[in-house]
Amino acid sequence: MTDDGDEDTPRTAVVLDFLPRGSPNDDRPQYERSPVAFAVGETDFRLVEVALTDDAGINIGDRIEIEPPGENAKTLRTVEYADLSSTAESELEYAVEEIIDSDEQRFVEFYNDAQPITTRLHVLNLLPGIGKKLRNNVLDTRKRKTFESFEDIESRVSGLHNPKDVLIERILEELREEDLKYRIFARHEDS
Repeated sequence: MTDDGDEDTPRTAVVLDFLPRGSPNDDRPQYERSPVAFAVGETDFRLVEVALTDDAGINIGDRIEIEPPGENAKTLRTVEYADLSSTAESELEYAVEEIIDSDEQRFVEFYNDAQPITTRLHVLNLLPGIGKKLRNNVLDTRKRKTFESFEDIESRVSGLHNPKDVLIERILEELREEDLKYRIFARHEDS
């Protein structure tokens, strides 16, 4: 699910926090620092610190181009959840929800395309609240007809309430936990 996309397509991220005086981890004098932002990538949910060449008009929730380096932003580094500011941490869930809402079909396709990881573990079982019975219900239902929306999933799969919220919870878990064995959505520094 961590699709890197076409190399010619710009990669964007949603701004989680804007620090006009630069990174607090930057040891240089304040006058030498560039404004920075913490952001979450839209394609791979990678957490990044971005140097901004111009802070005019940058707000929390804005989308900025991160790769290739945009006119106003350059990715400094991939960061871990623990590196985020408290504002960025509190905005993360809203940003993840916005990313899912803006490309619902991509995430509905996850439910349509989910496959076994091993002979004993299915990728659907990695989602919070989905055990063997609910997993089988999803698989049986999608065999009859692929899902078209989150609303369609919720109405056709008995017991699966708020399929979007289930994905949000899993993505947040992948971002917060460094030592997960399986990652479905979020790219980490070492992945």
